[in-house]
Amino acid sequence: MKAEDTVLIQRALEGDQQAFKDILNKYKGPVFNLIIRMVKNKEEAEDLVQEAFIKAFNSLASFNMEYAFSTWLYKIAINNCIDHFRKQKLKLCSLDKPLESKNGELKREFPDVTFAADRELLDSEKTDLIQKAIDSLPEKYRLSIVYRHQDEKSYEEIAQLMDIPLGTVKARIFRAREMLKKKLKKQLFP
Repeated sequence: MKAEDTVLIQRALEGDQQAFKDILNKYKGPVFNLIIRMVKNKEEAEDLVQEAFIKAFNSLASFNMEYAFSTWLYKIAINNCIDHFRKQKLKLCSLDKPLESKNGELKREFPDVTFAADRELLDSEKTDLIQKAIDSLPEKYRLSIVYRHQDEKSYEEIAQLMDIPLGTVKARIFRAREMLKKKLKKQLFP
């Protein structure tokens, strides 16, 4: 592809109009896809594609043939988009200052979504439900879960504490988790 581009560029630099058309046809789609992802507006993207190719063709003599033409062209297209955004200068407004309108000033009020009065209560109730479900497990499963999740013991430590094989510890913890899922599912999602 690089060799093909090099031939097209050399022909275009010699004034071959078909070479310009071939370059345009080859890269118009990919450049459009790149630009549309940035500007998210078809008409603007089409205009920016045209501008990018005009800039590229006007600067074609400065292109270094050691590099990929597509990379150079994409860089021109991206810079063209950045210039476009700068020219637009998005209007920003302060959240603290009131807005001016024909009816006077409008002050904005934003709800505090960070505070939930009932969150602590719900978390506490959920913790209690989980603890009750753990307490209702048969002792061998309850101890395995408590050692693993509340005391943060490794499987090997639990095997030593309970004087049982490592595989049995893993099986008990698995079964205990399954029992807890069933119990809690009934309680939390009746």
